[in-house]
Amino acid sequence: ADAEPDTPLPDEVDLEILDVFLEEAEELCEIIDGCLVSWRDHPESRDFSDDLKRALHTLKGGARLSGLNELGEMSHRFETLMHNLESQRRDPDENDFQAMTAEFDALNERLVELRRAAAAQPLPAQPPATRETRPEASAQPGVKREERRPQSQPQEMVRVGADVLEALVNLAGETSINRGRVEQSISEFGFNIGEMGATVVRLYEQLRRLDAETEAQIMSTYQKGVDSGEIDGRFDPLEMDQYSELHQITKQLSESASDLLDLKNTLLDRTRDTETLLLQQQRINTDLQEKLMRTRMVPFSRLVPRLRRIVRQVSGEVGKRVAFDVINPEGELDRTLMERVVAPLEHMLRNAVDHGIEDPEQRRGAGKEESGHVSLELSREGGEVVITLADDGKGIDTDAVRRKAIERGLMAENTPLPDHEVQQFIFHAGFSTASQVTQLSGRGVGMDVVASEIKQLGGSVTIDSRPGQGTRFVVRLPFTLAMNRALMVRVGEDAYAIPLNQIEGIVRVSPYELSDYFQARQEGGLPAYRYAGQEYDLHYLGRFVHDVAQPHLDNHSQPMPVLLIRSADHTVALVVDNLIGSREVVVKSVGPQLASVAGISGATILGDGAVVIILDIHSLIRAAQAQQAALPQAQEALPAEPETPDYEHERRVAPLVMVVDDSVTVRKVTGRLLERSGFEVITAKDGIDAIATLEEHTPAAMLLDIEMPRMDGFEVATHVRHDERLKDVPIIMITSRTGEKHRERAFDIGVNCYLGKPFQESELLVTLRELLGETRETSH
Repeated sequence: ADAEPDTPLPDEVDLEILDVFLEEAEELCEIIDGCLVSWRDHPESRDFSDDLKRALHTLKGGARLSGLNELGEMSHRFETLMHNLESQRRDPDENDFQAMTAEFDALNERLVELRRAAAAQPLPAQPPATRETRPEASAQPGVKREERRPQSQPQEMVRVGADVLEALVNLAGETSINRGRVEQSISEFGFNIGEMGATVVRLYEQLRRLDAETEAQIMSTYQKGVDSGEIDGRFDPLEMDQYSELHQITKQLSESASDLLDLKNTLLDRTRDTETLLLQQQRINTDLQEKLMRTRMVPFSRLVPRLRRIVRQVSGEVGKRVAFDVINPEGELDRTLMERVVAPLEHMLRNAVDHGIEDPEQRRGAGKEESGHVSLELSREGGEVVITLADDGKGIDTDAVRRKAIERGLMAENTPLPDHEVQQFIFHAGFSTASQVTQLSGRGVGMDVVASEIKQLGGSVTIDSRPGQGTRFVVRLPFTLAMNRALMVRVGEDAYAIPLNQIEGIVRVSPYELSDYFQARQEGGLPAYRYAGQEYDLHYLGRFVHDVAQPHLDNHSQPMPVLLIRSADHTVALVVDNLIGSREVVVKSVGPQLASVAGISGATILGDGAVVIILDIHSLIRAAQAQQAALPQAQEALPAEPETPDYEHERRVAPLVMVVDDSVTVRKVTGRLLERSGFEVITAKDGIDAIATLEEHTPAAMLLDIEMPRMDGFEVATHVRHDERLKDVPIIMITSRTGEKHRERAFDIGVNCYLGKPFQESELLVTLRELLGETRETSH
């Protein structure tokens, strides 16, 4: 009955893990099929059988981790068939291959049924603001039956590596740059054709004058000849050889000038045709770029089930009721950005539920609902993605944070820092490692790691916490597409590009009116520029990029352009010297040095080869406002953030565990378990990859599989134990090879612990913490 297509999936199956496993299983089946075909052609070879066993072993482990025990047993039977064949010490014959093919067909049929059953799972409705009050609230089988995925024809899908897509996006960007250079060349060519036309006109005038002057002189000479009797007056001047030759030359020059004019008109027509083709090519290139960018964008809603599960798990563990709202989950993020922001978001969610939300008794005592509330909102603001995580818990104990900051020397005791600035200290490296601070503030364990990761993405995170009311984290991340429409402006002698989506409008203001504004500012007033009933704080863009307070208004007699910028944080009018025009720009990375400068989101290359900085106006203004607000404060009171993250300290806060396994399912499941339990995780897909990763990282512990391509687990463990830097790293072998000889070999090498697959999560965590505890005691 379990094999019927309409039979639901087993209850113990995690749908998210199932999706990952089914993707991996498709690749593994391709490997198995290729091995069977090649082995049938070369039955004497042993290479294909080894690859086949490795693929089956990985498939079996992934199936069991996904809760698909029947599929795991089928893979195990296939493995047993191969082991029996090997024990006979002979080359397989046609009957053997038929038996193996039958086993493989059965595996494939079961996988097809699983994919069909997974596709038929109910699709939960997700309005813009969805709400879930507690784990048991989601168990509504009646609702689940209503929403089902439409059984449409399956779409053909092609899997393409992220590196290939990245290369295609870069190539499309390079095409746009080259097209811009061609446009620049055509523009210059058109200008030269215009100059050529003017030259031909001058040539025509000179030829006309030459023709008239030549005719006049010939007539004069002819008349003198007639008067002197040297020329027979009965002959017309046209019959004279001298006149005829010279006249023909001038006429030929006139014809050549006419030919030049025709050639100029032909070139001008061809230039216009080329400009039209370039315009069409620009549209095609833009469509291509947008389609490629769409392949990199993924909806944020993909993360929502994972985040909900974290809220359910943590709230269940600590015995709290928590409602979780997700606002605007249909917004999209760059795939790479979303993958890297998952860990910080999960950490902040765990903290919000575990430490931010009070127990039901405490909430009742504070006059709140027993069920806590956590909300996550995704929005776009100019060139940034804004993620806001808020809870209605007890908030941060600002006094405790202030005391700890004074104790650590991060601020002077008598410095009157406002509460919201004091709260930012929890992001300081090493600030929240002491247990008493965690007990007092209930926040911050590992928050320095969160801030560091967001900072590496080019973003920022701020806190707004109110005692008894809750805490609000605002994470800002850059949203820079490879292609963007930008307004080119000039400030002084330099040109800058400003994305059009950051500009609300453009007006022109008289230089005399601007002079009055800047004069009033110098005298201490803060006049606001009003337009369409909205007040704007007026500034010169040169103040942010050149440290020049105001433009040289004496050089301007015409109204100057003013850009109107508005966001949730500020409304600013920016004066610029000139507008160059809007154009499509290709965003290029500026490198780590300039990327850390506030207000720079990238650079672009113009058609003439000039490099122009692309400004992020919102970030630029926020940085200037923060700097201005910090000026009255004593410098020693400011938290001194290091230029580079303290990676060694991060490891002390969150121990770094390395997971080495050739199964992507095992790596993801184990990695999520460890991250959920407060560990930092790095992974390697086989032994060679592990050795390369160990060159750059020193993990606190290693989880190691045995059977892997290129280098097995025994070889990796031997390498680690003979490395002076790594020899004390605890190693836990996790493998389905639970035989006594495998155990003995592992312990002979120096492996600390040996666990079988599938492992018990609690057993692995207890073993890992025991090993790390022993290591720390030994090191101290």
